[in-house]
Amino acid sequence: MKAAIAEAELARDEGEVPVGAVVVLNGKIVGRGHNRVEALNDPTAHAEIIAITCACTFLSDQRLKDATLYVTLEPCPMCAGAIMLSRIKGCVYGTSDPIMGSLGSRYDIRRPELKVVGGVFSEECSNLLKEFFRDRRQEIV
Repeated sequence: MKAAIAEAELARDEGEVPVGAVVVLNGKIVGRGHNRVEALNDPTAHAEIIAITCACTFLSDQRLKDATLYVTLEPCPMCAGAIMLSRIKGCVYGTSDPIMGSLGSRYDIRRPELKVVGGVFSEECSNLLKEFFRDRRQEIV
């Protein structure tokens, strides 16, 4: 999760919503990403999508059946769909998303065999988001 948090910090430093993700297989990071929505002008450029794409490219396989995704914020419906399609075996997230969370907080879009663990480094992940949006509101005023 620390590597995902480092990715979220990169996103924050680039003016993006601070969400980071890594895909881990056999104890090694095989894909990483952070939000790039603003930089790419792409509403689908979420941390999870980028990390999954990187892992699939690195492994030359669209199936990540033995991998685990670590992400700082509970995935949205789009990212939960990508998790399902890639057959990732587990998802560990930092803080819940009561608005768009799709692994149990708001919606539950998952295969029964997907192992989900939430609340890992929750306070640290939550604080990144709170500080980012607090600073954004102050810039607008």
